[in-house]
Amino acid sequence: MKHTNVLLAGATGYLGSYLLKILIEKENQVIAIVRNPNKLLYESENYLEIKQAEVTQPETLRDICKGIDTVISTVGITRQQDGLTYMDVDYKANMNLLAEAKKAGVRHFVYISAINGNNHRKLKIFEAKEKFVDALKSSGLHYTIIRPNGFFSDMKDFLQMATSGRIYLFGSGNQKLNPIHGEDLAKVIINTLDDVNKEVTIGGPDILSLNDISKLAFAALNKPVKITHLPNWLRKLSIWSLRTFTSVKTYGPIEFFLTVMAEDNIAPLYGNQHLKDFYLREANKFLEF
Repeated sequence: MKHTNVLLAGATGYLGSYLLKILIEKENQVIAIVRNPNKLLYESENYLEIKQAEVTQPETLRDICKGIDTVISTVGITRQQDGLTYMDVDYKANMNLLAEAKKAGVRHFVYISAINGNNHRKLKIFEAKEKFVDALKSSGLHYTIIRPNGFFSDMKDFLQMATSGRIYLFGSGNQKLNPIHGEDLAKVIINTLDDVNKEVTIGGPDILSLNDISKLAFAALNKPVKITHLPNWLRKLSIWSLRTFTSVKTYGPIEFFLTVMAEDNIAPLYGNQHLKDFYLREANKFLEF
């Protein structure tokens, strides 16, 4: 990796925190954009400069890319908050960063989208992400688009359901995916920083069905396996009802979850961290309370 000056947007998030750790370990000069500097763990590091800014407010980003070789953006929202929409954050905020990157002559822009996002543009979350992907590809900058499978942090939803004693799945539960740990994904991203104009789809080392994931969650909590399989027509009716009767803020993340979890999402295998171990660590936190 030749890059030494990296701007990292979204440094306090699940993936961003791992990216920041590895970039610093590799002695890169990093400027981290954060809303709340108190959330960062590496304040005293020689290789880190913290800049407080709101990516949704372009005036706070003025000249932030000066002297930067590479921008890495993990900016995006799964569950909308602060009255902001997917278009406000996943598209417009990243466009604000891209505008500054172009102005400053940044060489390379790395953006984190999601697996099969280009095939699901009808979903609100992907509509915004892929609109930015299109803009990045036509920007003239070198780009890398990372399309990870589900994060381990997203898989905590199954653990949460298991704590109540029962997990509900739509269909057979045989739909397969290979979720990835944030640290493994961060390593992939940093290893591809010298690649340009590339899209990388990546997942974790274990291909698991939704039934498998549910069983791992129950096992971590030492609870009996209780899985209820709901008919697929109910999933489709749920999506229709949510789109019809609720706001995008409510239905966006559920629409995403219900659609993506209804099909196989298998990406190239990578990493050495396993969901089983992640669940055991997380279960201990549940049991501490």
